[in-house]
Amino acid sequence: MSTALLLLAAWVALPLAAQQAPATGAPRTVLVMGDSLSAAYGLSAAQGWVALTAEQVKRTRPGWRVVNASISGETSAGGASRIAAELQRHRPGIVVIELGANDGLRGLSLAQTRTNLDRMIQAARKSGAQVMLIGMRIPPNYGPDYTRGFEANFKVLADQYKLPLLPFLLEPVARDRTNFQADNLHPVAAAQPKIRDHVWQVLGPMLK
Repeated sequence: MSTALLLLAAWVALPLAAQQAPATGAPRTVLVMGDSLSAAYGLSAAQGWVALTAEQVKRTRPGWRVVNASISGETSAGGASRIAAELQRHRPGIVVIELGANDGLRGLSLAQTRTNLDRMIQAARKSGAQVMLIGMRIPPNYGPDYTRGFEANFKVLADQYKLPLLPFLLEPVARDRTNFQADNLHPVAAAQPKIRDHVWQVLGPMLK
């Protein structure tokens, strides 16, 4: 084949190659590491605030997707033991950490909870991900010192690492008993959109 014909063939092939190439890169990932509050306990997965957030992300932030790696009953120790594998699997751009509630309900060491969350934060940041921290509050069953210390853990870590912090996941629904299932711990389906909107106030601006 002559040089002219080779050049013509290459020129004709260029538009086809351009059409076959993906128009955009793969979506970046928001990885949610949480417990039953994020795993839609007692509901279908699609009813939970994480799934509702994923729908909102799909509509309004097309360059992103949401992966829910939450497990009912998870403690901060469980999250710390799992995060390396989840980071490797999903390579997220943002990690949302919603853990610690089960530590508090079991009266576990506040220092150990903080250490576990610290490990998760460091692992996520080392991978190149941003971190959003979601805090919780617990009933005063273990006394005021434990209750205050539990809540303070999240602020201490957020201040230390300068993280976006949502101080209390259940803030918009906590005061109304009808927002909760029979166990008085897990929100009903009707309350999940309020939680989604509450989380979005912090998460939305991170999705640039």
